Amino acid sequence: MSLSDRIEGLRTRIQRACAAAHRDPSSVELLPVSKKQPLSLIREAAGMGFTRFGENYVQEGADKAAAAPDLAFVLLGPLQRNKTKPALQHFVEIQSLDRPELAERLRRHAEELDVVRPVWIQVDLWDEASKLGGCPEGDLPALITAIGRDPRLPLRGLMALPPPENVSAFAQMAHLRERLQQDLGQPLHLSMGMSGDLEAAIAAGSDQIRIGTAFFGERVY
Repeated sequence: MSLSDRIEGLRTRIQRACAAAHRDPSSVELLPVSKKQPLSLIREAAGMGFTRFGENYVQEGADKAAAAPDLAFVLLGPLQRNKTKPALQHFVEIQSLDRPELAERLRRHAEELDVVRPVWIQVDLWDEASKLGGCPEGDLPALITAIGRDPRLPLRGLMALPPPENVSAFAQMAHLRERLQQDLGQPLHLSMGMSGDLEAAIAAGSDQIRIGTAFFGERVY
């Protein structure tokens, strides 16, 4: 199947899911996850209107960002403290903010580099942090305090990688988003849902779905 066929199939699924949920399809971003994909294929996707791509590894994403400065790359994978500076230099957004000390280091380096980078808090409500990363619900207040409404790190939303067998996970995230929006007095986006569960994620209110192999095809390792 060609790249264009895969994209068309995903767009059809998104449109149908949005129709079932009485949502505008334009309210859901399809973010291609381009880790371990060649720049040539990313360029092909860019020719079809995509300008933002998700990457899981700082070095790989930084190399692609340097080679394609006209495109925007979003960091999805775990971020180590010693890689905060290159992450801020090469990624337009960071979706894997999950602990206060990381927020504090990002704030220092954002000020040093004089950059503004929206951040998403990666949330873990299901005790998956040991393998996937994420901030437990009980630690969210400390993390939000560490971000501190810093204008250089505006909080854009919540990202999650819920376990696939948990049918209530998306509803849990939607409820958490609603509560935090009230507490913070600001809108928050939700990034959740992949190829196997995008319909359920959209029905629960996800604003962004992240699609890898179902978009690009098998990865090259």
